[in-house]
Amino acid sequence: MDSELAALSATGASTLVSLLVTDSWSHARELLRRFLSRGDADTSAITDLEGVRARLLAARTAGHPCDAHDAVEQWGAHVRQLLEVHAASCAELRELVTSLQRLRDEPAQPATVHNSIEGGVQHGPVIQSGRITGLTIHTTHPDH
Repeated sequence: MDSELAALSATGASTLVSLLVTDSWSHARELLRRFLSRGDADTSAITDLEGVRARLLAARTAGHPCDAHDAVEQWGAHVRQLLEVHAASCAELRELVTSLQRLRDEPAQPATVHNSIEGGVQHGPVIQSGRITGLTIHTTHPDH
């Protein structure tokens, strides 16, 4: 493996592990899932990362120092192995690392939501949502 790929994999592992304990993890996980699905890569890496995340969060909650050094080394080796086995290009890895760094450097900002109701008087609760599926509403009628 050339030195640029080695440096990118180390940077990527460090960035990935730093994202494990942030609110941006779900976005980072999706980026990694897409990267891994490009070839025949073993997507169990996502499950493994979830385990590392749980340990890091538990350590933080318990007030123990959160030393992620071992996780960074482990995932640096894992990323290098993925690159060697699945021949990911330097450009593909650079794109992933850049996206992960952007997530790390620009934490997820809560979206501002403004709701308004138009079209008449509403005589009951109003529920606004993005997508609701499999919804069943049970009502009671006064004559029952």
